[in-house]
Amino acid sequence: MDYLLDRDWHSPIRYPDPAIEILDQSFRPYVLASAALERIWTGGRWTEGPVYFGDLRCLIWSDIPNNRMLRWDEASGETSVFRANADYANGNTRDLQGRLITCEHGSRRLTRTEYDGTVTALMTHFDGKRLNAPNDVVVHPDGAIWFTDPGYGIHWHYEGHKAEFELPTRIYRLNPDNGVATIVDEQLNKPNGLAFSPDYKKLYVSDTGASHTPGHPRAIHVFDVIDNTRLSPPTEFCDFETAGPDGFRVDTDGNLWCGAAWGGAAADGVFIFAPSGQKIGAIHLPEGVSNVCFGGPKRNRLFMTGSQSVYALYVDAQGMPYPE
Repeated sequence: MDYLLDRDWHSPIRYPDPAIEILDQSFRPYVLASAALERIWTGGRWTEGPVYFGDLRCLIWSDIPNNRMLRWDEASGETSVFRANADYANGNTRDLQGRLITCEHGSRRLTRTEYDGTVTALMTHFDGKRLNAPNDVVVHPDGAIWFTDPGYGIHWHYEGHKAEFELPTRIYRLNPDNGVATIVDEQLNKPNGLAFSPDYKKLYVSDTGASHTPGHPRAIHVFDVIDNTRLSPPTEFCDFETAGPDGFRVDTDGNLWCGAAWGGAAADGVFIFAPSGQKIGAIHLPEGVSNVCFGGPKRNRLFMTGSQSVYALYVDAQGMPYPE
């Protein structure tokens, strides 16, 4: 993949883009022959949590070590600081009312940005103990907020404030109407990215514990969602082999578009898995990818937060509408 390292991102790319790899013919219908990978911004240290606002035609994401959130305007292509001193924000999504929901490493809390820009703390503690460092978040159609708490924000001062763990690593379900939170899983070592299936009957969660536990699988796991409030025991959905799974999103056909990092130049980018768990495609990037989201007026533009940059690619797939 040396061509990606030497690529001039300001010059035209010959079609079809060689960065897009078809591993199974079932992926071919999602590939647009006349769409090329674009780098729309660079200058971060570890970008994360992309979320698209269709009503504002903008993409918002986190730059965790720089303690800021950025905003890219789709019409002008300009990038600006959305929020400085962002409490080392990580994952983001939107709730049923379109408000921004954010996982914060620095404050170790889950927050909601109101329409007037004020920030409301939705959850800071469980059983009287501080959360570790919420990581990624999704919203269910019933309004409940599901989020992971692996604690990366307290491992180092780089992405938050180094501290001792007060709670196990877990996945939580929060009812924002009454503030009641429940534990839905504490079996995964480092629960990280998560997303529901299109019918909301399954929850997929990546486990990034391999970097902390020798021999730990680099995998995404799947749970059955029971009564919209509980989870079955997890089973392994797909194996990332040498790469590490991180954040991901699901399209309307049930395919998973997954950020992959720490796998080297040949593996870093985006892996696409069919609902069966078969790896059907890949998008190769010169950087590891932490997370993705679908956006654009037709939800057919894949945005990818890389290590230091943000990329975009038009595909013939549509992301699930929020909540996702």
